[in-house]
Amino acid sequence: MKTIDGKLLAANLRAEIAGGVSRLKAEKGVVPGLAVILVGDNPASVSYVTAKEKACREAGMLSREVRLGAETTEPELLDLVKALNEDPAIHGVLVQLPLPKHISEKAVIDAIAPEKDVDGFTPVNVGRMIIGDDCFLPCTPHGIIKLIEFAGMDIRGKHAVVIGRSNIVGKPVAALLSRRETNATVTLCHTGTRDLAHFTRDADIVVVAAGRPGTLTGDMLKPGAVVIDVGVNRIPDDSRPKGFRLVGDADFESCAAVAGAITPVPGGVGPMTITMLLWNTLQAARRAAG
Repeated sequence: MKTIDGKLLAANLRAEIAGGVSRLKAEKGVVPGLAVILVGDNPASVSYVTAKEKACREAGMLSREVRLGAETTEPELLDLVKALNEDPAIHGVLVQLPLPKHISEKAVIDAIAPEKDVDGFTPVNVGRMIIGDDCFLPCTPHGIIKLIEFAGMDIRGKHAVVIGRSNIVGKPVAALLSRRETNATVTLCHTGTRDLAHFTRDADIVVVAAGRPGTLTGDMLKPGAVVIDVGVNRIPDDSRPKGFRLVGDADFESCAAVAGAITPVPGGVGPMTITMLLWNTLQAARRAAG
């Protein structure tokens, strides 16, 4: 069994991205710029935004972080998005989710200019992804494809099972796996699926993004399958300084005994999400520079 080291792959890609940023500066005088908007003080969101800012700086990119109070109105947020859409120094605009309940996430995402939608969430980019046009691919699903390739698996012709149908991971990763360049046969499973193990035992690749610990166990796997665990769940653990430990949606011990390769939690999919965000921001800047 091989543990797929997301940290190592992310570090390799970030070095490549930093080189691309340096060349763009030297050749075109353009510094890729990413604006991240945070509304409220959700601890997980604050931590994630801080990590994005650090990653941008390390890659040589401009990072503009805009923190707004939870009382910010939807029109105020939409005005800010519009201003960033029109700012030539900013090539990527990202609004950290979730937003306060009084703000429509759909309205805000729809307001981001497609050419600056480095999260790949706007309907324009989602539509382009589905039909196979050039677009910004959503960061976590794109990172998952990179991880499968990094594990040494040729995706073409393989059977992939995706567990979870969210708009952020499940649906888009199923779409990416079935595109012509990857060419997998994809089964999308979810809470309405009867006998989940029937499908996973036939899979060469299993992507589990259900948001529930223990969704996938070793007895549900074909020997040698590649397992990509997207879940991040807090389990109470008094032996840890913070009083909890992080686990994925797959039971790592039993799955690792059967799988050919598996991502750990943490250290698997997580590092790739911000890395692919930087990747998209660099692509956006290159397009803007002409």
